[in-house]
Amino acid sequence: MKRIGCGGILVKDTFCGPFPALPRAGELVAVDAIKTKAGGCAANVAIDLRKQDLSVDLVGCVGRDAAGETLIKALQTAGLNCDRLVQTSCYPTSETIILLVEGEDRRYIHTFGANQAFSVYHIDGDWLAELDLFYLGGLFAMPGIQLDELLTLLCFCREHEVVTVVDVVLPKGFVYAPEVQNLLPYIDWFLPNDTEAAALTGRSDPWEAMQVLRSWGANGVVVTLGERGSLGVLGDECWRCGSYPGQTVDPSGAGDAFASGLITGIVNDWDFPESLMYASALGASATRAIGTTDGVLPAADAHRLIQQQPLAMSPERLANPSPA
Repeated sequence: MKRIGCGGILVKDTFCGPFPALPRAGELVAVDAIKTKAGGCAANVAIDLRKQDLSVDLVGCVGRDAAGETLIKALQTAGLNCDRLVQTSCYPTSETIILLVEGEDRRYIHTFGANQAFSVYHIDGDWLAELDLFYLGGLFAMPGIQLDELLTLLCFCREHEVVTVVDVVLPKGFVYAPEVQNLLPYIDWFLPNDTEAAALTGRSDPWEAMQVLRSWGANGVVVTLGERGSLGVLGDECWRCGSYPGQTVDPSGAGDAFASGLITGIVNDWDFPESLMYASALGASATRAIGTTDGVLPAADAHRLIQQQPLAMSPERLANPSPA
């Protein structure tokens, strides 16, 4: 079985509601249950990959506190190898409280916590060299990940034939870092959404943004477009993939589920269009339930959906790249 490592943002999510309205000052509102779940890019992708019957190791930081113990237990219950999680006394475990009000968008109360402590030095080289694929989720939102150190890690992965997949989270007030251009040639798969691609390249059109990323040396690039599907390029292949329709209950885990679907295709050596379609199926399924991973389809159901409802796939032509 292929070995996959997931590193990055880990969060304990607490869901309150849904309820008709926010309580007034001093008012008590009763709900049927308050649910605690694992969240954060690395946790979400890892859990979704386990649903695809893949073996996953997780690396990241949690606090040395009750919330950290709860998060670790949730991750272990999902079937993940958590031996490489680091408990730090410097920060509390990252937590998000999600308030669900009927007919309204979600409200979040968040502490970034122990994710601030996570660095390249928490990723053991001997372990990394034994992987088939390494996913890093949350680049630019983890201050401990220094780009020069990450470049060294990416070069190490390239030398040991470990496929790398990198997803980004751009915090409010993000300032473009020129070092990104140095990283891209050493990242096998780069997965921004359309808003993130625009912020990184200065190009609002996703195809133009993709051209800029390619001109900087990017290899495989997939830009997700929400309900409009996704765009992908690998070598001379360029594809536009549609999206599955359906009622959205909670879209917060869709991007991570999409990443897990693409990774599933990569480690199984599927062709690019098949991998994109599978990623789209998992991404859409994540929106069906409250929480980031609860609605994600297991492998058998995902294959059944694709067989019964194949998505429209169209080859595209990518113009010669031009720098930003």
